[in-house]
Amino acid sequence: MTLRQPTGRVIAAALAAFLLSCLSTRIEAQSTIEQLQRAADLTYNLDHDEAVRLLRDAVARAPENTAAHRALASTLWLNILFRRGAVTVDHYLGSFTRSSVEVPPPPPAVDAEFRKEVARAIELAEKRISAAPKDPQAHYDLGAAVGLEASYIASVEGKLLAGFRAARRSYDEQETALDLDSRRKDAGLVVGTYRYIVSTLSLPMRLVAYVAGFGGGKERGIQMLEEAAAYPGDARTDALFALVLVYNRERRYDDALRVLDQLKRTYPRNRLLLLEAGSTALRAGRAGPADALLSDGLTMYARDNRPKVPGEAALWRYKRGAARVALGRRDEARADLNAALAPDAARWVKGRARVELAKLAIGRGDRDGAIRESRAAIDLCGQAHDPVCLDEAKKVVR
Repeated sequence: MTLRQPTGRVIAAALAAFLLSCLSTRIEAQSTIEQLQRAADLTYNLDHDEAVRLLRDAVARAPENTAAHRALASTLWLNILFRRGAVTVDHYLGSFTRSSVEVPPPPPAVDAEFRKEVARAIELAEKRISAAPKDPQAHYDLGAAVGLEASYIASVEGKLLAGFRAARRSYDEQETALDLDSRRKDAGLVVGTYRYIVSTLSLPMRLVAYVAGFGGGKERGIQMLEEAAAYPGDARTDALFALVLVYNRERRYDDALRVLDQLKRTYPRNRLLLLEAGSTALRAGRAGPADALLSDGLTMYARDNRPKVPGEAALWRYKRGAARVALGRRDEARADLNAALAPDAARWVKGRARVELAKLAIGRGDRDGAIRESRAAIDLCGQAHDPVCLDEAKKVVR
């Protein structure tokens, strides 16, 4: 018996099946990308629960996609910080000397899910590097996943030294991605962040960082963050938020406000961006614009039925009260500052509100009242490990 040659119809059918398989794979990949983009929009608009649901679906649909696992882990991490209240620039300007080591444990189920997802993201990226050692995307993915793990260890677990090894590995992987493809400016988010951090350390700590393999250089670090913020990748928004913090720290308030304007346009449901814009204007000495921004934010806060940061109302009122103290609107300032002393307010918020109340007492010639407020502020700020507040409280009655 002789085998018959495949007919044109059979060949066409086989080719069609192959093309449909390729098309299906491309559609699935595009669907995952769209899900991740939608989830990122939800996350940065403070719709955390909806973002988590969408990302769990993305992981189920594309279990071999490292970016999907990393995105879910990242959103879980941000949600933990949100529910702790550690989401403002004030928390990361170096004001709180011990908050990074004295932290409450995360919810066990969320903690377990984060660990599972970040471990899977790392595992998939490592497999891709084994298969393609010169692939810059593979090194970027690994660096991003390990960097997320390092951030979680430091900010959620409060174990700075334990996170050091992961941070170093993340730095190395992102530098490798840049070495393989210098156009990958998104890799500059991690490298630029660590360069900037190292530049702010004391000399002995900088030397330790250099020996460990971290680079330094403040200006170069900021430049890399700016390039990452301009690069059309998944690190862009994180780079913009990093620049808000860095520009505030460097007192480049106009630059910080410019970035915040961009973020507000992109994420209009994120009321905390108005809080940061008002706070930045206040640091810049622009009490009028700060009052307007914070008043708009308070209106948005009142209309927003979604979950709030613990003590969030008190934080808004403290910030606006401080602006109104600077404007000389004493009665309105006092009303805001008294509201900032609510039972659920964070200690540092209560302490700083007391500092502003002490200023009001000085303004009306009540030195005894100012001393009482200042002493209360010193006690609260000491409990919150907030040296900036302590210094301000001591200055008021000198």
